[in-house]
Amino acid sequence: ICANMIQYIGMKNEHSTEEEIPKFDARKKPHLLEEKRREVIRLYKLGWKRKDIGTATNLSQPTIRKAIEFYEKYGLEGLKPKKRGRPTGAGRMLTKEQEKQVQKVIRDKRPEQLKMPFALWTRGVIRLYILEEFGIDLALSTISVYLKRWGYTPQKPILRAYEQDPKAVEKWLNEEYRAIATRAKAEGAEIHWADETAVVNTDVRGRSYAPKGQTPIAYRVGGTREKFSMISSVNNKGSCFWMIYEGALTGKTLIEFMVGLHHDVGRKVFLIMDNLSVHHCRPVKEWLEANRDKVEAFYLPSYSPELNPDERLNADLKHALTTTAPCRTKARLLERTKEHMQMISNSPERVKKY
Repeated sequence: ICANMIQYIGMKNEHSTEEEIPKFDARKKPHLLEEKRREVIRLYKLGWKRKDIGTATNLSQPTIRKAIEFYEKYGLEGLKPKKRGRPTGAGRMLTKEQEKQVQKVIRDKRPEQLKMPFALWTRGVIRLYILEEFGIDLALSTISVYLKRWGYTPQKPILRAYEQDPKAVEKWLNEEYRAIATRAKAEGAEIHWADETAVVNTDVRGRSYAPKGQTPIAYRVGGTREKFSMISSVNNKGSCFWMIYEGALTGKTLIEFMVGLHHDVGRKVFLIMDNLSVHHCRPVKEWLEANRDKVEAFYLPSYSPELNPDERLNADLKHALTTTAPCRTKARLLERTKEHMQMISNSPERVKKY
């Protein structure tokens, strides 16, 4: 390195009439500043004069002086450049405490709980809350910046009934489900979550692009509304079992499903369901009592469908059926349903995401 530097200095002296090379500007290349400073210290320790160091490194004398001062005071750690620009948080209109309060309110409360006439936390509602709480009027674009910084994203909310008892849900999750999991492990049983759904060919969901002011048209299948039902179950390991039937769910159909489920699983099943009346009917209770070594049923808290991952399987199926061209016949609807359910059955990682 030193030989190259000496050669470079000699070349500069020979061609002193050439146009001066601009000095290195650390503001434009901060990632190179530390290496430049290390180069300064290497030459300085070899006894080079500061003027020669400046010529060799293309650094200004104040930059060289600071590098030497930082090295003598802090060692090699002092050569690392500090972050330029304003300190993090400078210029923000909300204090750290105010930011924490807004985040906590959005996370833990609904607008109506704060006596605001709104259902969801939109940017406009957040802006209004900040104005009423702190007297600070922020632009919607500023609200977007804050939300992005906090890691908050717009999401479709889970629908929850007013009748749901949060304490019962918390108790079920923290106590009852843990007891179920402990027993399942001890008895070598497999936990499954079951639910029923109706499959129809007239449901169209989602949105479609069209010129502004011209509402797009989704044509229904003419004439006949085709429909059948399906009961299914998923487990935490990614397994999926399903059965298609006609009409409403009856005790006989549920028993048939449980018999087939136990046969396919090959060991005792702990089956978690909601509180649909047919799940508690006499034939089902009698069958469960006589087959405790095969299937044991457990029930979710009332009005708590969001606790059942099989609900997401139903949503997966309906999304697949309703975002493509509608099935004109029941045979085609049945075929499409079986195709999608077979795909889900062969995709354990997809089921685990439920």
